Amino acid sequence: MSTHETTTGAGVRLKAGGAELTVHPENGCRLGSLRIDGTELLRQGPRFGSFPMVPWCGRTALGQFRNGAVRHRLPVDAGPHAIHGTVRDGVWKTIRVSGTEAVFTYDLVEPWPYSGRVTQIFELSEDALTTRLGVETYENSFPAQAGWHPWFLRNLGTGGDDVTMEFTPSWQEERGEDHLPTGRRIDPLPGPWDDCFGMPDGVDVKLTWPEQLELRITSHVEWVVVYDEQAEAVCVEPQSGPPNGLNTHPRLVTPIDPLEIETTWSWRRLPDRSES
Repeated sequence: MSTHETTTGAGVRLKAGGAELTVHPENGCRLGSLRIDGTELLRQGPRFGSFPMVPWCGRTALGQFRNGAVRHRLPVDAGPHAIHGTVRDGVWKTIRVSGTEAVFTYDLVEPWPYSGRVTQIFELSEDALTTRLGVETYENSFPAQAGWHPWFLRNLGTGGDDVTMEFTPSWQEERGEDHLPTGRRIDPLPGPWDDCFGMPDGVDVKLTWPEQLELRITSHVEWVVVYDEQAEAVCVEPQSGPPNGLNTHPRLVTPIDPLEIETTWSWRRLPDRSES
């Protein structure tokens, strides 16, 4: 197994066997590329790839949340709501790149009203990528969420069929006209989706590009948003709470209890039956 890493102006690159990834710390520590044996899995472009969602995931209602008796306002950027956190737009620090691992940090700043630090770690092998996110505070406790928003290509562009998706959620969060969960849990509905699902035993979603590649997305968190309304890509987003969770499912980050989550993408090549 050959492994090496490269740090260039075009991003931080890791390689393990036939797997290659590029991280852009200057663009929200976004995973800009993941290639398996030369085939790109992620939609390309400065707003795509796969980005971290911190300190909240999805939409926060009207850009407002409370921490105890204190109400805070966030800039709205999704209709009347605030979406996907602040770190995806920041410049991260590269702390360490060694072997098949890269570590990055970001210090929370305005418009987020609390100081803290976010750490993202990538660990690459020939057949898997594990990514970890940590959110910590050195002063005041605050509610937070963490997750990832990957844009997987619907079609890999190699002549094969579009991707299919398999997962078995326990429930779907009913989505209101304002695009926020209503608080009701319903039986999962057929897609297309821009919806949040509950998987209390952990997120487990399989993407299959027939006769090309199988990708399994797993995480110990119990929430996943699936977005497949665009022609170019599908999104499978493991996250520590549902949309608007700062208000409905607050998880406090304290000086002795950081928020830590991880996800693993594992893959395998599928046989091409046309060649058999």
